[in-house]
Amino acid sequence: MNNIVKYIIRFILFISLQVFVLDNIPPIHQYVVPYLYFLYILWLPFNINRFFLLIVGFALGITLDYFSGTPGLHAAPCVLIAFIRPFLLNLLIPQETTEQSYVEPSIKSMGWAPYGLYVFLLTFSHHFYLVLIEWLQFGNFLFFLGKVTATTLISLLLIFVSEMLFFRKAKFRTNA
Repeated sequence: MNNIVKYIIRFILFISLQVFVLDNIPPIHQYVVPYLYFLYILWLPFNINRFFLLIVGFALGITLDYFSGTPGLHAAPCVLIAFIRPFLLNLLIPQETTEQSYVEPSIKSMGWAPYGLYVFLLTFSHHFYLVLIEWLQFGNFLFFLGKVTATTLISLLLIFVSEMLFFRKAKFRTNA
C-alpha cells in the first residue's frame, strides 16, 4: 500500500476512534478523558520534514477541534508535540544506527526504554498543555496535576495496548 494512503487512512481512523468512541466514554473521575488521537503524530516517519510535521500536527488537532466544537483546544498541543518530537528523537536514538535503519518510531526500532520515554514525554507534554489551555489557569494546583497525571496514565495505557494489539511492521529503509 502506498505510504500516503496508509497515513491518510491512519489519520481518519485515529480521528474517528477519538470522536466516536473515546469522547463518548463518560469522564472517569472529574473530567478525566482518555486521548489517543495524538499517537498519529508519534507514529509518523523519522524522516518527515519538520515544517510538514507541524502542518500535519495542526491539521490533526484542528480536525478534532472541528468535531468536538472546541476551536484551537487540541490544535495547540498537537503543534507543540510536533515541534518537540524531532528534538526528542535526536536525543533518544543514535543518528547513525536506528534512524537510518527503520522508517518510523516503534518498540522494535527504538527499544523499550527509549520508546517508552519518547511516548511518555510527548504524552505528558500534550496533556499538560491541553489541560492548561482548557482551564487557562492553574486554580487548584493539586487537582490540575491530578488531572494531568490521570489523563496521561490512561492515555499511556491505551497507547501500549494499541502497540500490542496492532502490531506495526518495522520496515527498513531502502534506497528506492
